[in-house]
Amino acid sequence: MGTLRTGLLLAGLTALFLAAGYLLGGEAGMVIALVVALGTNAFAYWNSDKIVLRMYGAREVDAGSAPALYGIVRQFAHRAELPMPRVYVIDTPQPNAFATGRNPQNAAVAATTGLLDRLSHEEVAGVMAHELAHVKNRDTLIMTVTATIAGALSMLANFALFFGGSRNNPLGLVGTILVMVLAPLAAMVVQMAISRTREYAADRGGAEICGQPL
Repeated sequence: MGTLRTGLLLAGLTALFLAAGYLLGGEAGMVIALVVALGTNAFAYWNSDKIVLRMYGAREVDAGSAPALYGIVRQFAHRAELPMPRVYVIDTPQPNAFATGRNPQNAAVAATTGLLDRLSHEEVAGVMAHELAHVKNRDTLIMTVTATIAGALSMLANFALFFGGSRNNPLGLVGTILVMVLAPLAAMVVQMAISRTREYAADRGGAEICGQPL
């Protein structure tokens, strides 16, 4: 049910993007929006993990440099029947962790030093089990596509004034205002709904992976 709901929300977000392109430039605008959506999704598919890890200054670790964290990930990856992901540590006091990568074969998980310093071994295990559940469910790809479309839609709205006077715009100024005001808001709501759906599924999957639901 969660997968079906996510698929419907993604389809809705894509339809919203195409509708925004149509309101701004008619059929030509919709085609351009579709090409932009395909291009941004393709770029995100192949490069999102590298961009995110580089943005946070993550450093890759192994069994020698981070034995506790690496051991947890290796144990849970084996239990979840996943390929061993790359493991990264981010030097920041803010407690956080995330998973990235387009599929389980190219996945990476990262944890901050703030999280590793503040949480107990069992708590870190729970967090990493949650992140591996994201990998198993391919949520990293879903959320990357979602964020990319939502970002492109917001960018489209920012440029709405430049297209407002186009004779191909079926609604003229009204259509431009609708895109500028409503499109980013609707995209944010859909993105949040997809995120919550995938987070709840990862909570359940993480509990199954680590074997200690509490």
